Amino acid sequence: MDPDTVNRQEKTDSIFGFIGLGLIGGSIARSIKRRRPDATVMAYMRTRSRLEQARADGTIDLILGGVGEEFRLCDIIFLCAPVEYNAAYLRQLKPLLKPGAIVTDVGSTKTDIHRQAADLGMDDVFIGGHPMAGSEKTGYENSTDRLLENAYYIITPSAASRREDTDRLVSVARMVGSIPIVLDYNRHDQITAAISHLPHVIASCLVNLVKDSDGEDGMMKQLAAGGFRDITRIASSSPEMWEQICMSNRENLSRILHSYIRALQDVSDRLDQADGRSLYDLFDSSRAYRNGFSEKARGALAPEYSFTVDIVDEVGSISTLSVILASKGISIKNIGINHNREHGEGALRIEFYERAAMEQAWEILEKYHYELKK
Repeated sequence: MDPDTVNRQEKTDSIFGFIGLGLIGGSIARSIKRRRPDATVMAYMRTRSRLEQARADGTIDLILGGVGEEFRLCDIIFLCAPVEYNAAYLRQLKPLLKPGAIVTDVGSTKTDIHRQAADLGMDDVFIGGHPMAGSEKTGYENSTDRLLENAYYIITPSAASRREDTDRLVSVARMVGSIPIVLDYNRHDQITAAISHLPHVIASCLVNLVKDSDGEDGMMKQLAAGGFRDITRIASSSPEMWEQICMSNRENLSRILHSYIRALQDVSDRLDQADGRSLYDLFDSSRAYRNGFSEKARGALAPEYSFTVDIVDEVGSISTLSVILASKGISIKNIGINHNREHGEGALRIEFYERAAMEQAWEILEKYHYELKK
């Protein structure tokens, strides 16, 4: 999309409504208001105190008491409530949409909400959205106007969606600093089942397996570190949220999970047969594939000597950080933007050659008040 088109759409879409104003909704609203101070932002959620806070800090202009007539003014409405409530909100919004208005959401699964929109006859005005950013902290009080910067923002139109409406959401994603990617919603859920939802199930099962296998002395827990800690970190996420995610994408998740179970059974058979060559091929193939994307999109798996930094996307921010570390004689192995931050990683990932350098860098950057995450 050319810049003139983006600017025209930003000027046309000037009234934004939010149902739910938690971490993601609040961050989108903050970003819109920072980049478009002339825009009108209105919001409804059950926790009135959060709305009062958002109005006090200038993020929203109007507090709504429910899903009512005020939404008739909106150009774009964001559904940012828990997944199980969104169908009811869609139904309430249907008679309130003005001509040309569109509704989107921020959920990490898309098929269910698209089916619900189709059942309501709203598939021409609903376009799914999935900002791939997050935090271990929740709620509006932890939202920031930079949370979505350089993060992937998946946009999922339906067959009934107008191209110009999809372009409007692409424009909004760019406006808040994200990297928009347009995908079919079925394809989106197939992908996230494999790269996001299955890893969470695996991490949780692995943690519980170790818990159930540990002795009374708790030695497994005491010694668990390094690779085990890295690949199971996402098991610390909200169980309520992940129950909803798994149930709303259960068909895709079940298919990929059965494939994974077969892969594990194959490994077990190779071990029983003492087939070392097959195991070598397994590790070699996975290493080659993993190395093909490790420098660009690390996902949820952190390398051994690395951490992430929450950093503002502005000129000179990366060079300033690099100069701070270089001045202390710390060599950086790799530094890059983390586009998928759903599990709370910082915007910038830094990798070091050795543990001592990583620990020294952590201590130094803490003194400069950077927000760091392992």
